[in-house]
Amino acid sequence: MKIADTRKIMKKMEKTLDPKRYEHTLGVAYTAASLAMCYGVNLEKALVAGLLHDCAKCMSNEKKLEICDKHHLQISDVERQNLYLLHAKVGSYIARKQFRIVDRDILNAILYHTTGRPGMSELEKIIYIADYIEPGRKHAPDLPKVRKLAFQDLNEALLQILEDTLEYLQGIGGTIDPMTKKTYDYYEAYMQIEKRQDD
Repeated sequence: MKIADTRKIMKKMEKTLDPKRYEHTLGVAYTAASLAMCYGVNLEKALVAGLLHDCAKCMSNEKKLEICDKHHLQISDVERQNLYLLHAKVGSYIARKQFRIVDRDILNAILYHTTGRPGMSELEKIIYIADYIEPGRKHAPDLPKVRKLAFQDLNEALLQILEDTLEYLQGIGGTIDPMTKKTYDYYEAYMQIEKRQDD
């Protein structure tokens, strides 16, 4: 069964997003599709989640806040102080309401693409990683290393991105969403257990 009309989504995103964000969106969608092929994850789900992951990114902060308040989407204190963080939450809502996406895995991949979460699905990891490594991305730390790692071990790539993100935010005195730290702690512990089992 077809999940969504990807061509229609592309056209809608081209109208909704500014050119730079649209280019990034296509980069994420195609990178996610490549990773999906590599790891045997549903290709169409990866494409749809990639195309919609930033669907609320170009909305004003006021509009994002209004949608959250109107539709009772819970907002954390960190999000209320940094309204730009709401685009993932609002994006997941828009994917469900406007684009009729009912697949929980796709909606979660959009919802957690900025912070990650403990116990992510393979699709969630793919969208999180694709957002970081897509071809248009230039300034993230360790990009060549992470890009290579992404096609060798999803969990290793995920952990590396989380570590680099936390270090970067600490370095510039940026706001760290507690969920990002929780996700890092979870996967660091997970990888330690994996290593012990391999030894």
